[in-house]
Order: sequence, then C-alpha cells, then structure tokens
Amino acid sequence: MTDLGYRYDHVIIGGGVAADAAARALHEAAPEASIAILSADPHSPVYRPALSKDLWHGESDDPDSQDLRTAEETGAVLFTATLVTELCPGSHTVVTARGQVVHYGTALLATGSTARHLPDVHDDRVLSLRTVGDYRHLRGLARDGARIAVVGGGYIGTEVAAALTRTDTQVTLAHSGRAILDHMFPVSITEHLEQVYTGHGITLVPGFRLAGIETGDELVLRSETGEELRADAAVLGLGAELSTTLAGAAGLDLERGAVVVDPYLRTSAPDVYAAGDIALFDDALLGLRHVEHVDHAQASGATAGRNMAGAEEAYEHTPLFFSDLFDDGYEAVGRLDAHLEMREEWNEEHTAAVVHYLEDGAVEGVLLWNTWDAVDRAREVIAASQQGELAPADLRGQIPPG
Repeated sequence: MTDLGYRYDHVIIGGGVAADAAARALHEAAPEASIAILSADPHSPVYRPALSKDLWHGESDDPDSQDLRTAEETGAVLFTATLVTELCPGSHTVVTARGQVVHYGTALLATGSTARHLPDVHDDRVLSLRTVGDYRHLRGLARDGARIAVVGGGYIGTEVAAALTRTDTQVTLAHSGRAILDHMFPVSITEHLEQVYTGHGITLVPGFRLAGIETGDELVLRSETGEELRADAAVLGLGAELSTTLAGAAGLDLERGAVVVDPYLRTSAPDVYAAGDIALFDDALLGLRHVEHVDHAQASGATAGRNMAGAEEAYEHTPLFFSDLFDDGYEAVGRLDAHLEMREEWNEEHTAAVVHYLEDGAVEGVLLWNTWDAVDRAREVIAASQQGELAPADLRGQIPPG
C-alpha cells in the first residue's frame, strides 16, 4: 500500500461520486498534477445510486461491479479508511485521525452526508443504506423469509422497500405520512403507488413516527403513539445530515447547515473548494440551495476539479434527480413539494404525467412521471416561468407527457 505523502498539488476529502468527478476533471486539465483522495470509507468510490437500484434488479448484485475505478483512470492516489480530522486553511494542510499531516495546493471538501440514526440504538440488525458495507450487510440479512421493516416513506425508504421484494423477505414499509411519497407527489400518483406496493406484497403502515427500537430476540419498533412492529431487521430511511463538521471546525462560512460557496465553488477559505451534498450554491434558476443527489455530485465535482486546476468556470447547472419504483420511473428538476400548487397533465392512457409545482404563480419544480428525455425542456419551462415569460395558464402542452 502506498504511504500517504507529505504534499500533493490537490487533495480531495471524500470518497463518493463528487470526489471521483473532481479527480477526473483535474486529471484531464492537469495530467501531471499530483492528486490524493482521502476517504473515510473503506471501499473505493462506487456509483452509489446502484446500492438501492441496479444491484437489486440488474445484471450483477456485486457492488464491485459499480466501482468507478477512480484511481486507475485518474492517476490519483486513493487512501481509503482514512479519516481527515482537521482542515487547516492557514497552513494549507489536513490532518488525519492517525496524526498524518498533508500539505495541499488546493483542497476539495466532498464529504457528503451521513444517514440519521436513533442515538440509543446499537444493534447490527438496525442499519441504513449509504455505503457498500451497508449494502453487503443488508444482503446478508435479507434471506430465509426474514421480516424486514423499512422506516421512512421518502426517497430512500421507497427504493429500499421495492428492492427488498427481489429477495426472500417479508417487507413492511412504515412511514409518517398518509401515503408513501405524499410530501412530493399528488394524490393521483400516491394512490397508484400504494396499489403497486401492496400488489408486490409490501405491508404499508402509514402514520408511523418512530420513537424507539427494543432490541431483544426480535426487534420491536415503537411509534410515538405506541404502535408496535416486530421484525428481524430494520432499515432506517430517516433522512441524512450534511457532513460539515470538518468545514465548521476549519472556520469556513456555513449557512443552512451547508458550506457556502461562490459561483466557482470556492469556499470562504483560500484554495478550498466544496462540491456535492454539502455545497450551498446559487442555482441559476432556483436561487440558493444545496442538493443531495448524484447529478449534482457529478456536475459540481467536475466543475470544482477544473477550477482547482486553474479554470474560472461558474457552476450554472440545475441538477435533476430520478428514481425507479417497480415498473414506474421519474425524473425531476427543482422543488417537488406537495404543499405547492400542483398542476397535472396526463397522457390519454393515464400512464405518464408532467406535474408543475408553482409558488406565487412561478414554476419551482417539474416532475416527469414515466416521461423521458424532457429534463432540458423542464429547465427551460422553469426559467421562462421564473422570468415571467410563461404564465401558469400556458403550461399545458409545454412538455408532452409520455
């Protein structure tokens, strides 16, 4: 194993998709530059969406099939299981948990997010799904008719519950809403999804707010109202927390719990950039926001990498996000908030839809339900609406569903 060096031209802190994209951009822009990737994860960077998608229903269930081959293809030196505990912008150094000091020319924070857990529950039958290690552990639990409870009816919870139906398990999906994904989707879609999920054998438990888990011979999950669910394992999809401890301790400007960056993804510290989940950026269409999805990780990581190599490229990308839920799928741009005004347009078969999300008459988000190759057009619609060039009455027909 290569020893950690004294100095690198560029140091990337984090081991996800944003780190991989930054290393590729750096290598292309400055092939002779030295790059170190310091990742707390023991596994090399992988395409993480596959952990709840393709690995369950694709050609291979081996997470190594999703390895991004970052080190091999970028020339970067990758150090896994290497936790950075200090970022010192004044001396242009980082310090690892082993006390190693590394000097950098530029540094990138791509530390991502961590899953929320119950603080008093320490049992290997209770897990989240964020890493390759989590995936392998869940695969081991999902066998022999095991009862697995998934808690959380949002993005990750619905994907994990769907994935588990491909295994020999009894799946329960408990969530706090009236229906799964009802914080994002109109009733027309949530009612359809409820039928699909129950049709695949998933037991749905609405209105379940997890209060605690008793760990004995079996797990007993208790809601705030005293309702109990019994399971052999539990997957918690309770959302994520941005990993900004390192940035905060270094004195970087934080806002809304994220790291403030300028249009070039530079932080408040000289020669320190941020990309991916933790970056609070000024979206060209939607204003100040942070985004926790892979499209943003890839695009912002690549822009940051080019800028670390000397470019002055503004980050002007409005990210998309996507999911596949059994035979349905969607892509989306912007805010999908069911509290906003939702205007639906369906195809004749009622199998595909476009939903516009409006606030004060302006489009804030677009859902493309079973509607493909329309993301760029969705961005155009948002831009035109935000600029007052497209009235709500004129939205119908702008993006044909299907």
